[in-house]
Amino acid sequence: MLHFAYRLDEVAKTVDDICELEKYTQNYGLTNRDLGLYALKENKIAGAIWLRLLKEDDNANGYVNDNTPVLTIGVKPEFRGEGVGSSMLEQLILEAGSLYENISVSVLNNNKTVSYFEKFGFSKIEESLGKSPTDGTEVMTMIKAISKELVKRPSDGYDPRKWMD
Repeated sequence: MLHFAYRLDEVAKTVDDICELEKYTQNYGLTNRDLGLYALKENKIAGAIWLRLLKEDDNANGYVNDNTPVLTIGVKPEFRGEGVGSSMLEQLILEAGSLYENISVSVLNNNKTVSYFEKFGFSKIEESLGKSPTDGTEVMTMIKAISKELVKRPSDGYDPRKWMD
């Protein structure tokens, strides 16, 4: 899904063409501080979203500090515009609240993309402009504070303990 998150399909490149992207996948999931989910639609993976704690020396777009994970989101082209990304982002924000106080994201510096993330409570970090490793397009970092109050579990009466013996 990193292929779609970094728009490689639009520039006819692969993840192997851009060594800077390795930091987003190498050893992913081997720590309890990595968090992610994927969306299925029509029995196909439609998209994925994940958080990754990076270090300052990773020199990554979206990096704020060692305690703020960087968000990556990718939706396959055939499922874009159907709410897949929004649904995944809403769920990930809920889940992230149990681990983190903030999350950051590197986005294309255009009104459409910035406005999309602002709807979810992200704010621009001034002086955070950089270049996308994909094609050199200008990107900026945005951050969202996550309130522990956001972390809620379903109130539909479901209790997983009653199924455990």
